[in-house]
Amino acid sequence: MSQISLSEFADKLNDMMPVIMKEFARRQTNELYKGKITLPQFLVLEFLETGGESKMKDIAQFMHVSTAAMTGIVDRLVREGYVVRTFDAVDRRIIKAKLTSRGSSIVKKINEQRRNMTIRIFEKISEADRNEYLKILRQIRDILLKEGPGLK
Repeated sequence: MSQISLSEFADKLNDMMPVIMKEFARRQTNELYKGKITLPQFLVLEFLETGGESKMKDIAQFMHVSTAAMTGIVDRLVREGYVVRTFDAVDRRIIKAKLTSRGSSIVKKINEQRRNMTIRIFEKISEADRNEYLKILRQIRDILLKEGPGLK
């Protein structure tokens, strides 16, 4: 590949990413891509799957939203039977959210489908290129985590 400027790189990436995202979504058959679960709701479900029962304020902090906004997200998850709310035994003002077995099942199902699709795509790419791709993604992740939400 010939040398391109950082601006040209950004333009090419901006052109490709919507196509890649659309094509990934088109190949999905799960609830996330059918519009039954929004991405923020799925991120909350994954957070609860990984971390277990959590305080609403901790989930809101993780998602970088207010507790009021988090209440709206969790309300729908409760209505759909993916999450239950519990109250702290010592301080009933503290509200927690916990995955139901249905919520846990949907997270596992979506993650398994994403994993299988990733395998189908990346089996067509050499191991060396896959390793380089992972190396670059790790660098991007580390920059984003180090810089935080203030990255501009």
